[in-house]
Amino acid sequence: MACCTYCWLLMGLLGLSYEVSKPLNQMCTELFTNRSYSCEGLGLTELPEQLPFTTEVLDFSFNFLYTLQHSTFSKLKALVHLDLTRCQINWVYEGTFESNIYLETIVFTGNNLLFLARTAFTGPQRLKHLDLTQTGITKLTFIPMQDLHNIETLSLGGNYIQSLELPPGFPTRKLKYLDLQMNIIQTISIRDIKALKQANNLTLNLRGNKIMHIEPKAFSSFFFYNLDFGSCINISVILDGLQGVSTVVLWLGSFLGADNPPIQHSTLQGICNISVDYLTLQYRTFLEFSGDTFQCLSKLKRLDLTHTSLSELLDLPQMNLLKELNLNQNRFSNLCDIHSSAFPSLTHLYIQKNYEAMDLNSGCLESLSKLQHLDLSRSHIESLDCCSNQLRGLNGLQHLNLSYNHNLSFHNTAFNECPNLEVLDLTFTHIIISNSQGPFHNLHSLKILNLSFSRIDTSKQNILQDLNSLLVLNMNGNRFESGTIFSDNFFQKAPNLEVLTLASCQLLSIEAKAFFALKKLKHVDLSHNKLIAFSSDVFSNHRNIYLNFANNRIHIIPRDLLTSLSGQSIINLSYNPLECTCSNIGLLTWYKQNIDKIEDSEETVCSEPKSLEGMKLFSINLSCGYSTARTALITLVVIIVIVVTFILIIRSLKQNQHQI
Repeated sequence: MACCTYCWLLMGLLGLSYEVSKPLNQMCTELFTNRSYSCEGLGLTELPEQLPFTTEVLDFSFNFLYTLQHSTFSKLKALVHLDLTRCQINWVYEGTFESNIYLETIVFTGNNLLFLARTAFTGPQRLKHLDLTQTGITKLTFIPMQDLHNIETLSLGGNYIQSLELPPGFPTRKLKYLDLQMNIIQTISIRDIKALKQANNLTLNLRGNKIMHIEPKAFSSFFFYNLDFGSCINISVILDGLQGVSTVVLWLGSFLGADNPPIQHSTLQGICNISVDYLTLQYRTFLEFSGDTFQCLSKLKRLDLTHTSLSELLDLPQMNLLKELNLNQNRFSNLCDIHSSAFPSLTHLYIQKNYEAMDLNSGCLESLSKLQHLDLSRSHIESLDCCSNQLRGLNGLQHLNLSYNHNLSFHNTAFNECPNLEVLDLTFTHIIISNSQGPFHNLHSLKILNLSFSRIDTSKQNILQDLNSLLVLNMNGNRFESGTIFSDNFFQKAPNLEVLTLASCQLLSIEAKAFFALKKLKHVDLSHNKLIAFSSDVFSNHRNIYLNFANNRIHIIPRDLLTSLSGQSIINLSYNPLECTCSNIGLLTWYKQNIDKIEDSEETVCSEPKSLEGMKLFSINLSCGYSTARTALITLVVIIVIVVTFILIIRSLKQNQHQI
């Protein structure tokens, strides 16, 4: 009896063990079979034993580990990437990662580290990325450096580091990114950063530190890829301390809402002795603006003046090397106020989200013969005769963005001065066409045209006239006469179209030959319309086509319309009120046989009958043929009818004979 009781007790314990370990096997999400797992936010206090030894990527963030020891990850010898964000880790003991020789990335973000053993990072031969953001570190000497020979990225932002003094043996041979943003560094000396001179193309991020002093010549003869002193209050102190430095990018900008002193005419003088290609001053303000403010910027190649409260650029020095100028979120009332003649080599100009209604005027950019990319989106632009005079001289322009503006009227050839345009974006800008020739007819190189929500008159047959190079056309949100795309439509004028988007156009129907001339179509989006028929026959002469009919009103699709989808064609039928009845058995049968052709199958569900509402189409099994019993019964009835009929005929014949 005691033996039996012991057996039951043992079985109970084994059962309990099974119940505990089974959830662990299901908790972590397998992202890639036997290689990548996410155990994020599961409240675990140890690694699940079920994690395979082949695991390479493990997200174990937002759990509870407290201490890391040699045994913690010893089983996972194939680890390459380990995320331990906010696991309340305080102690990292000797040889924690000794078994993980392939480890390249360790993320400790948000752990309050009290102890890092000298051999904490012994083992990984390829450790490239170490993230110690917000870990409570006060000194760089806290980090054991002797095993970080191959480190490329070291993130130490959001800590309490007061000094930039780098410890002996600081790894610079392969270092590409050193992040010290949002610490409490106030001074930088020559000795502090001497070790960084060995780095090549380094990005040094000191954003958000209250730097009050930099020792003269501390950065002299250094070469950086990116120096980020964003939100540092005193720009003059920064520039004086950077004398003699060379950097590709110098970030002196700030952030929206930050309280920084305005830039005066002498603030940027220190940049005269700095070699820099790209300067950003975004979210700074200018106390006064004159040519003196920019006199040391003549060698810049890129300049970002986003949200700097500028309304005019006056008396600028000649900036002959400038290729890119960003003037977003300023207050220009006239395009001519930027005085573009000061930067004749400009290839990219951005004036997005201008706070004032901006007049394009005439010939304001005429001196920019090398301009390739012009973005004037969201700038309250309105023009009664757009846009040839306004864009005069821009023969090399390839990309033009006039989206999210007001009314633009095209009376003649709208872009006569920009024959080399390849991309034109007029999204959410009301387009009015009043000429018979077509506003874009001279744009023989145009490849992408976005007319979505432009309220363009789709009854005009000349919209796409002579656009033989057009590959992508977006007509989202525009309406068509009677909600129908007729066979005789303006799309025929662009025979090489590959991508056509007609979503949210309130379409009710499409005529059979609407896209007959578009032999190269590969992608058609007809989603969010009111189509009741799946018009695949319209595309019967297209192989390997993508058709999006999502969010329409389609109930039944005959099988013969589906069999025309040849090759690698893909369809999306999600969010349609599809019937899962025998009336639609053609679709249901074809659907299961061609699941590889279906996009968004999870949202392709039944609408009718009510008993199957919400069920996924691929899970439906209908029996719509006659059963054996029913077939036998029908056969018997037919035989009986034939026999009875035969008997009645014979009796009728006998009666006739008797009467004779």
